[in-house]
Amino acid sequence: MSILLPDVALTERSTTPASLEWVGMAGIDVPIMLDEPGVSRPVHSKADVQVDLPDPAIKGIHMSRLYRLLDDFAVCERLNPKTLSGLLQSMVTSHADCYSKRARLNLAFSLLCRRPALLTEGLSGWKAYPVVIEAVWEAGRLSLELSVEVGYSSTCPCSAALTRQLIEQAFLEQFGIEMAIKPTEVAAWLQRSATLATPHSQRSVAEVRVRIAEDAERLDVLPLIERIEAALGTPVQTAVKRADEQAFARLNGQNLMYVEDAARRIQKVVAEAYPHHSVSVRHLESLHPHDAVANSSSLPATEGQPAR
Repeated sequence: MSILLPDVALTERSTTPASLEWVGMAGIDVPIMLDEPGVSRPVHSKADVQVDLPDPAIKGIHMSRLYRLLDDFAVCERLNPKTLSGLLQSMVTSHADCYSKRARLNLAFSLLCRRPALLTEGLSGWKAYPVVIEAVWEAGRLSLELSVEVGYSSTCPCSAALTRQLIEQAFLEQFGIEMAIKPTEVAAWLQRSATLATPHSQRSVAEVRVRIAEDAERLDVLPLIERIEAALGTPVQTAVKRADEQAFARLNGQNLMYVEDAARRIQKVVAEAYPHHSVSVRHLESLHPHDAVANSSSLPATEGQPAR
Protein backbone atom coordinates (compact mmCIF):
# COMPACT_ATOMS: atom_id res chain seq x y z
CA MET A 1 0.00 0.00 0.00
CA SER A 2 1.54 3.29 -1.13
CA ILE A 3 1.13 6.36 1.04
CA LEU A 4 0.74 9.77 -0.56
CA LEU A 5 3.48 11.95 0.90
CA PRO A 6 2.67 15.56 1.73
CA ASP A 7 4.12 18.33 -0.46
CA VAL A 8 3.93 21.47 1.64
CA ALA A 9 5.44 23.61 -1.13
CA LEU A 10 2.34 22.87 -3.22
CA THR A 11 -0.41 22.67 -0.62
CA GLU A 12 0.47 25.61 1.62
CA ARG A 13 0.76 29.31 0.88
CA SER A 14 3.37 31.68 2.24
CA THR A 15 2.37 33.22 5.57
CA THR A 16 4.68 36.17 4.85
CA PRO A 17 3.98 37.11 1.23
CA ALA A 18 7.05 38.48 -0.58
CA SER A 19 8.77 37.84 -3.88
CA LEU A 20 12.36 36.56 -3.74
CA GLU A 21 15.16 37.40 -6.17
CA TRP A 22 16.96 34.04 -5.95
CA VAL A 23 16.12 30.72 -4.28
CA GLY A 24 17.99 27.44 -4.60
CA MET A 25 21.05 25.57 -3.36
CA ALA A 26 24.71 26.40 -2.83
CA GLY A 27 27.82 24.26 -2.65
CA ILE A 28 26.63 21.19 -4.56
CA ASP A 29 29.45 18.74 -5.33
CA VAL A 30 29.33 17.78 -8.99
CA PRO A 31 31.80 16.54 -11.63
CA ILE A 32 31.76 18.79 -14.70
CA MET A 33 33.32 17.94 -18.05
CA LEU A 34 34.66 21.06 -19.73
CA ASP A 35 34.36 21.35 -23.49
CA GLU A 36 37.96 22.52 -23.78
CA PRO A 37 40.94 21.21 -25.80
CA GLY A 38 43.26 19.14 -23.64
CA VAL A 39 40.69 18.52 -20.89
CA SER A 40 39.95 14.80 -20.84
CA ARG A 41 38.47 14.22 -17.40
CA PRO A 42 35.78 15.85 -15.25
CA VAL A 43 36.72 18.55 -12.74
CA HIS A 44 35.32 18.50 -9.21
CA SER A 45 33.09 21.56 -8.97
CA LYS A 46 31.04 23.32 -6.34
CA ALA A 47 27.77 24.47 -7.90
CA ASP A 48 25.18 27.04 -6.83
CA VAL A 49 21.83 26.77 -8.65
CA GLN A 50 18.89 29.13 -8.21
CA VAL A 51 15.73 30.44 -9.82
CA ASP A 52 13.69 33.50 -8.96
CA LEU A 53 10.42 33.25 -7.02
CA PRO A 54 8.33 36.21 -8.18
CA ASP A 55 4.95 35.06 -6.80
CA PRO A 56 4.78 36.28 -3.18
CA ALA A 57 2.18 33.66 -2.21
CA ILE A 58 4.10 30.52 -3.30
CA LYS A 59 5.70 28.89 -0.27
CA GLY A 60 8.77 27.39 -1.92
CA ILE A 61 10.45 26.16 -5.08
CA HIS A 62 11.24 22.52 -5.92
CA MET A 63 14.89 22.07 -4.94
CA SER A 64 15.05 18.47 -6.17
CA ARG A 65 14.15 19.52 -9.71
CA LEU A 66 17.18 21.79 -9.88
CA TYR A 67 19.43 19.13 -8.40
CA ARG A 68 18.32 16.47 -10.86
CA LEU A 69 18.76 18.80 -13.84
CA LEU A 70 22.30 19.62 -12.72
CA ASP A 71 23.08 15.95 -12.09
CA ASP A 72 21.77 14.90 -15.52
CA PHE A 73 23.80 17.68 -17.11
CA ALA A 74 26.99 16.45 -15.40
CA VAL A 75 26.41 12.94 -16.74
CA CYS A 76 25.39 13.78 -20.31
CA GLU A 77 26.89 17.12 -21.35
CA ARG A 78 30.19 18.92 -21.83
CA LEU A 79 30.21 22.45 -20.48
CA ASN A 80 30.17 25.22 -23.08
CA PRO A 81 28.00 28.34 -23.55
CA LYS A 82 25.38 26.49 -25.61
CA THR A 83 24.88 23.57 -23.21
CA LEU A 84 24.98 25.93 -20.24
CA SER A 85 22.21 28.03 -21.79
CA GLY A 86 20.15 24.88 -22.28
CA LEU A 87 20.58 23.88 -18.63
CA LEU A 88 19.47 27.27 -17.36
CA GLN A 89 16.43 27.31 -19.66
CA SER A 90 15.45 23.88 -18.33
CA MET A 91 15.75 25.18 -14.78
CA VAL A 92 13.29 27.96 -15.57
CA THR A 93 10.92 25.60 -17.41
CA SER A 94 10.98 23.19 -14.48
CA HIS A 95 9.55 25.96 -12.31
CA ALA A 96 6.80 27.22 -14.58
CA ASP A 97 4.35 26.43 -11.77
CA CYS A 98 6.28 28.90 -9.59
CA TYR A 99 6.22 31.54 -12.38
CA SER A 100 10.04 31.64 -12.42
CA LYS A 101 11.55 33.65 -15.26
CA ARG A 102 15.25 33.62 -14.42
CA ALA A 103 17.88 31.05 -13.50
CA ARG A 104 21.41 31.35 -12.20
CA LEU A 105 24.34 28.93 -11.98
CA ASN A 106 27.75 29.47 -10.37
CA LEU A 107 30.49 26.87 -10.76
CA ALA A 108 33.78 26.96 -8.85
CA PHE A 109 36.60 24.53 -9.53
CA SER A 110 40.36 24.23 -9.99
CA LEU A 111 41.70 23.52 -13.45
CA LEU A 112 44.77 21.27 -13.13
CA CYS A 113 47.34 21.77 -15.87
CA ARG A 114 50.71 20.13 -16.35
CA ARG A 115 53.44 22.74 -16.75
CA PRO A 116 56.99 22.05 -18.04
CA ALA A 117 60.11 23.26 -16.27
CA LEU A 118 61.82 26.29 -17.79
CA LEU A 119 64.94 24.42 -18.95
CA THR A 120 65.12 20.83 -17.75
CA GLU A 121 63.90 18.55 -20.52
CA GLY A 122 61.22 16.07 -19.48
CA LEU A 123 60.58 17.73 -16.10
CA SER A 124 57.08 19.00 -15.35
CA GLY A 125 54.52 19.32 -12.58
CA TRP A 126 50.88 20.06 -11.87
CA LYS A 127 49.55 23.56 -11.34
CA ALA A 128 46.01 24.41 -10.23
CA TYR A 129 44.16 27.50 -11.46
CA PRO A 130 41.01 28.49 -9.52
CA VAL A 131 38.13 29.15 -11.91
CA VAL A 132 34.62 30.53 -11.34
CA ILE A 133 31.83 30.54 -13.93
CA GLU A 134 28.79 32.75 -13.33
CA ALA A 135 25.80 32.38 -15.65
CA VAL A 136 22.37 34.02 -15.62
CA TRP A 137 19.53 33.21 -18.04
CA GLU A 138 16.71 35.70 -18.47
CA ALA A 139 14.31 36.62 -21.27
CA GLY A 140 15.92 34.19 -23.69
CA ARG A 141 19.46 35.47 -23.22
CA LEU A 142 22.51 34.10 -21.46
CA SER A 143 24.81 36.39 -19.48
CA LEU A 144 28.07 34.57 -18.84
CA GLU A 145 31.21 35.59 -16.98
CA LEU A 146 34.42 33.66 -16.36
CA SER A 147 37.04 34.45 -13.72
CA VAL A 148 40.47 32.87 -13.26
CA GLU A 149 43.29 33.26 -10.75
CA VAL A 150 46.90 33.17 -11.90
CA GLY A 151 49.90 33.07 -9.57
CA TYR A 152 53.17 34.75 -10.51
CA SER A 153 56.34 36.23 -9.02
CA SER A 154 56.96 39.98 -8.84
CA THR A 155 60.22 41.77 -8.10
CA CYS A 156 60.03 45.40 -6.94
CA PRO A 157 61.70 47.93 -9.30
CA CYS A 158 62.43 50.34 -6.43
CA SER A 159 64.04 47.61 -4.35
CA ALA A 160 66.11 46.55 -7.36
CA ALA A 161 67.36 50.11 -7.88
CA LEU A 162 68.31 50.45 -4.21
CA THR A 163 70.12 47.12 -4.39
CA ARG A 164 72.10 48.17 -7.46
CA GLN A 165 73.16 51.37 -5.66
CA LEU A 166 74.50 49.42 -2.68
CA ILE A 167 76.47 47.10 -4.96
CA GLU A 168 77.83 50.10 -6.88
CA GLN A 169 78.97 51.77 -3.66
CA ALA A 170 80.64 48.60 -2.46
CA PHE A 171 82.40 48.20 -5.82
CA LEU A 172 83.75 51.76 -5.71
CA GLU A 173 84.98 51.25 -2.15
CA GLN A 174 86.90 48.21 -3.34
CA PHE A 175 88.22 49.47 -6.68
CA GLY A 176 87.57 53.21 -6.82
CA ILE A 177 91.21 54.39 -6.72
CA GLU A 178 92.59 51.79 -9.11
CA MET A 179 93.38 52.94 -12.64
CA ALA A 180 93.09 49.49 -14.19
CA ILE A 181 91.20 46.44 -12.99
CA LYS A 182 91.58 42.96 -14.37
CA PRO A 183 88.31 41.31 -15.48
CA THR A 184 89.20 38.29 -13.36
CA GLU A 185 89.40 40.53 -10.27
CA VAL A 186 85.99 42.01 -11.04
CA ALA A 187 84.54 38.58 -11.63
CA ALA A 188 85.93 37.33 -8.31
CA TRP A 189 84.50 40.38 -6.50
CA LEU A 190 81.09 39.84 -8.08
CA GLN A 191 81.16 36.18 -7.04
CA ARG A 192 81.74 37.27 -3.43
CA SER A 193 79.72 40.46 -3.21
CA ALA A 194 77.02 40.72 -5.88
CA THR A 195 74.40 39.56 -3.37
CA LEU A 196 75.39 41.80 -0.49
CA ALA A 197 71.88 43.17 -1.09
CA THR A 198 68.98 41.59 -2.99
CA PRO A 199 65.69 43.15 -4.17
CA HIS A 200 62.53 41.84 -2.57
CA SER A 201 60.24 39.57 -4.56
CA GLN A 202 56.94 38.00 -3.64
CA ARG A 203 54.35 35.53 -4.78
CA SER A 204 51.55 37.47 -6.41
CA VAL A 205 48.03 36.76 -7.61
CA ALA A 206 46.01 38.13 -10.52
CA GLU A 207 42.25 37.61 -10.66
CA VAL A 208 40.78 38.29 -14.09
CA ARG A 209 37.08 38.28 -14.88
CA VAL A 210 35.77 38.44 -18.45
CA ARG A 211 32.34 38.62 -20.06
CA ILE A 212 31.98 35.77 -22.57
CA ALA A 213 30.41 36.72 -25.90
CA GLU A 214 26.91 35.35 -26.51
CA ASP A 215 28.00 33.57 -29.70
CA ALA A 216 31.12 31.97 -28.18
CA GLU A 217 31.48 28.25 -28.85
CA ARG A 218 33.72 27.55 -25.87
CA LEU A 219 34.77 29.20 -22.64
CA ASP A 220 38.47 29.04 -23.62
CA VAL A 221 39.65 28.91 -20.02
CA LEU A 222 43.21 27.79 -20.74
CA PRO A 223 43.83 30.32 -23.56
CA LEU A 224 42.82 33.10 -21.14
CA ILE A 225 45.22 31.78 -18.49
CA GLU A 226 48.06 31.52 -21.01
CA ARG A 227 47.38 35.04 -22.27
CA ILE A 228 47.75 36.36 -18.71
CA GLU A 229 50.90 34.36 -17.95
CA ALA A 230 52.56 35.52 -21.16
CA ALA A 231 51.85 39.15 -20.28
CA LEU A 232 53.35 38.79 -16.80
CA GLY A 233 56.37 36.73 -17.83
CA THR A 234 57.03 35.17 -14.40
CA PRO A 235 54.31 32.58 -13.65
CA VAL A 236 55.11 30.48 -10.58
CA GLN A 237 56.80 27.19 -11.36
CA THR A 238 56.08 23.60 -10.38
CA ALA A 239 58.95 21.06 -10.56
CA VAL A 240 62.39 22.69 -10.83
CA LYS A 241 66.08 21.81 -10.77
CA ARG A 242 68.88 24.30 -10.16
CA ALA A 243 69.06 25.31 -13.83
CA ASP A 244 65.33 26.08 -13.80
CA GLU A 245 65.64 28.06 -10.56
CA GLN A 246 68.46 30.09 -12.09
CA ALA A 247 66.37 30.72 -15.21
CA PHE A 248 63.49 31.86 -13.01
CA ALA A 249 65.82 34.26 -11.16
CA ARG A 250 66.89 35.68 -14.52
CA LEU A 251 63.25 36.16 -15.57
CA ASN A 252 62.50 38.03 -12.35
CA GLY A 253 65.58 40.22 -12.67
CA GLN A 254 64.75 41.16 -16.26
CA ASN A 255 61.06 41.62 -15.56
CA LEU A 256 60.73 44.05 -12.65
CA MET A 257 57.18 45.20 -11.90
CA TYR A 258 55.12 47.22 -9.51
CA VAL A 259 51.56 46.10 -8.87
CA GLU A 260 50.53 48.89 -11.28
CA ASP A 261 52.76 47.45 -14.00
CA ALA A 262 51.26 44.00 -13.60
CA ALA A 263 47.69 45.28 -13.71
CA ARG A 264 48.35 47.34 -16.84
CA ARG A 265 50.06 44.49 -18.67
CA ILE A 266 47.16 42.17 -17.98
CA GLN A 267 44.58 44.81 -18.83
CA LYS A 268 46.21 45.41 -22.22
CA VAL A 269 46.27 41.79 -23.39
CA VAL A 270 42.87 40.85 -21.96
CA ALA A 271 41.18 43.87 -23.58
CA GLU A 272 42.36 42.65 -26.98
CA ALA A 273 40.03 39.64 -26.73
CA TYR A 274 37.41 40.68 -24.15
CA PRO A 275 35.88 44.18 -24.30
CA HIS A 276 34.23 43.68 -20.92
CA HIS A 277 36.66 42.57 -18.23
CA SER A 278 38.06 43.31 -14.80
CA VAL A 279 41.57 42.89 -13.42
CA SER A 280 42.48 42.62 -9.75
CA VAL A 281 46.14 42.23 -8.82
CA ARG A 282 47.60 41.51 -5.39
CA HIS A 283 51.28 41.43 -4.44
CA LEU A 284 51.74 39.64 -1.10
CA GLU A 285 54.56 41.84 0.08
CA SER A 286 57.72 40.43 1.62
CA LEU A 287 58.73 43.94 2.78
CA HIS A 288 55.42 44.83 4.49
CA PRO A 289 52.84 42.97 6.57
CA HIS A 290 50.20 44.23 4.13
CA ASP A 291 49.60 43.67 0.42
CA ALA A 292 49.88 45.98 -2.58
CA VAL A 293 46.80 45.93 -4.84
CA ALA A 294 45.60 47.37 -8.14
CA ASN A 295 42.21 47.06 -9.84
CA SER A 296 40.58 48.00 -13.12
CA SER A 297 37.20 47.16 -14.64
CA SER A 298 35.16 47.69 -17.78
CA LEU A 299 32.45 45.23 -16.74
CA PRO A 300 28.90 46.61 -16.78
CA ALA A 301 26.56 45.72 -13.94
CA THR A 302 24.84 42.34 -14.30
CA GLU A 303 21.35 41.46 -13.16
CA GLY A 304 21.22 41.43 -9.39
CA GLN A 305 24.86 42.49 -9.04
CA PRO A 306 26.59 45.89 -8.75
CA ALA A 307 29.05 47.13 -11.35
CA ARG A 308 32.59 45.88 -10.72
